Amino acid sequence: MTGLIRIPIFPLTIFPLPGEMVPLHIFEPRYRQLLEDAEKKDISFGIFYNHTTNEGKLGSLVKLESIIKRYPGGESDIIVKCVDLFSMNVMQRTFKDKLYPGGDVEMWNVDMTTPVSRKLSTEFDSYLKLLTISKHEEFTSLYSIANELNLDNPDRLKFVQSDEEKKESFLLSRLRYQTHLVMEAERSKDVFHLN
Repeated sequence: MTGLIRIPIFPLTIFPLPGEMVPLHIFEPRYRQLLEDAEKKDISFGIFYNHTTNEGKLGSLVKLESIIKRYPGGESDIIVKCVDLFSMNVMQRTFKDKLYPGGDVEMWNVDMTTPVSRKLSTEFDSYLKLLTISKHEEFTSLYSIANELNLDNPDRLKFVQSDEEKKESFLLSRLRYQTHLVMEAERSKDVFHLN
């Protein structure tokens, strides 16, 4: 982690993980202004996970990937990509002279290049085969596996707050659980007969 920096903040009840693409619908004037700044000035902004369970005051640094649709009333559908995580120190009502909030945050500088163990990689490959998904990445990181498992927000918080070794065991347990669910769903197809 590094020192504090001030960034624009968009408080939401979502917690994207590094590497994840997230669709957003932008409609409030202050966040339309944030979108305009992100588009014209190529700035990143933080999505602060605005939930009572977020005791660590964590958030996700995102960059605008694309604008899917612009509506006549000024609203937009966009895609952002999470590029890092942060811990919030202080949140301000406005960012500099803007309508949208800002915050003093400490970036985590998440390393997306740390390889996973052979055991986790093998179980992840088996899980993807079970879902008939071909592995599209030569390299797999902890975060790419977590994104594929589509963890809920409490599990995302647990995952990111664990040390590296515990992150692996956490993902292994979730992989095994989801593998079990997929296999049970496949078995149930043989039990029910359509008329």
